[in-house]
Amino acid sequence: MHKYETIIYWSDADQAFLAEVPELPGCIAHGDSPADALANVTQAIELWIATAEEFGDPVPQPKGERLMYA
Repeated sequence: MHKYETIIYWSDADQAFLAEVPELPGCIAHGDSPADALANVTQAIELWIATAEEFGDPVPQPKGERLMYA
């Protein structure tokens, strides 16, 4: 499990909970509940890292500061 900061919040525009990983630009996922959004963003993190590695892009080390629900 990666320890990237994850921010989870409700989006009226999307009518879903969104989970964003600020340390990984563009890494975001949604779900019907905060738990669903977190599960989905965990998969998105794996894909983000795999894609960065495939193209030789740097992968930031997680700061591991916090997990935030808003």
